[in-house]
Amino acid sequence: MSKITDSKVAKGGTSLFKEFGAFIAKGNVIDMAVGVVIGGAFGKIVASLVDDIIMPLVGMLIGGIDFSSLVATVGDAKLAYGMFIQNVIDFLIIALCIFIFVKAINSFKRKKEEAPAEPPKKDEQIVLLEEIRDLLKK
Repeated sequence: MSKITDSKVAKGGTSLFKEFGAFIAKGNVIDMAVGVVIGGAFGKIVASLVDDIIMPLVGMLIGGIDFSSLVATVGDAKLAYGMFIQNVIDFLIIALCIFIFVKAINSFKRKKEEAPAEPPKKDEQIVLLEEIRDLLKK
């Protein structure tokens, strides 16, 4: 193997790391990472909600069927369509929660935009000049 002797190529490698470091340090990337971690935890909560509360109730309402055990056998393959149904319900609940969350945030943004802005404060010199003007008018 040959060594890299061109200084531009070697410097390019360090600038790549610098760019990567700057990219990672941006607030948006950190916010996104926090969102992914929280989203993963939220997914576990929703999965538990569906698996432990909703699906047993649905199964009880439709005659005691346990969706997780619903399987179809085709040859040697087992198709676990019950788990697919549970995953679809997981997705729908997560999507509904995200929709409600985004809708709430958008309504807060609209309220903030609709709130009347305070008129900017006048500079002290302008206020003083206006007072002088008003006194001169009298």
